[in-house]
Amino acid sequence: MHFVDINCDMGESFGAYQLGRDEEILDFVTSANIACGFHAGDAATMRKTVTLALEKKVGIGAHPGLQDLAGFGRRNMQISAQEAYDLVIYQIGALYGFVKSEGGKLQHVKPHGALYNMAAKSAPLSEAIAEAIYKVDPELILFGLAGGELVKAGKKIGLRSANEVFADRTYQKNGSLTPRQEVDALIINNETAVSQVITMVKEGKVTSLQGADVLIQADTVCIHGDGEHALDFVKYISSALKDADITIAKINEFLD
Repeated sequence: MHFVDINCDMGESFGAYQLGRDEEILDFVTSANIACGFHAGDAATMRKTVTLALEKKVGIGAHPGLQDLAGFGRRNMQISAQEAYDLVIYQIGALYGFVKSEGGKLQHVKPHGALYNMAAKSAPLSEAIAEAIYKVDPELILFGLAGGELVKAGKKIGLRSANEVFADRTYQKNGSLTPRQEVDALIINNETAVSQVITMVKEGKVTSLQGADVLIQADTVCIHGDGEHALDFVKYISSALKDADITIAKINEFLD
């Protein structure tokens, strides 16, 4: 039997700016990565999103990013391992307060955007992030790019670590994601995206843009909640995975 968690980035509105259809999407995902105020989100949005996730029994995760609101946390910044450690603890703490006050429990941590991609390639950054998570709560699950440094660092320090794959992104022959600014980085066709996920979950491989198959472990699949057709896509992939005899469940229910 094959299991997979579906996670989605949420709580990315702030102030007068509204982004995403979180309440509707929460009906089709099992884990929510909630922005903690650095790349997106604010106190009111965090509280609202936490409340919605708890009502719909979706696993709650902190989604710490770089302090770059204008760039939505997707621009690389030169930060030290110590700075990464500090900003991760700071942001986990912010979301933890809301989760605790609403009677819930934090399930996981998934770094956002550029921080995630930088850490996937950098052992020092990944080790700092993993240590920060472990010291806050060693029961938390770390989400990282399948086969990347984050997952390795999490396992090394003793965290349960989930290998994350992407439905709407193409892969390079070394297992990394194709950079967003490059041609063919995104998969637009829904059938192609879902077929890629099914192959990753059931066969443990993905075909790279170079044509070579890359071994990959798919514990959780990321759905981007800020896209124009995000709701339609999450409905589609949820139905398609079930039709392929893949059980969709919260990551903490099946991850070893």
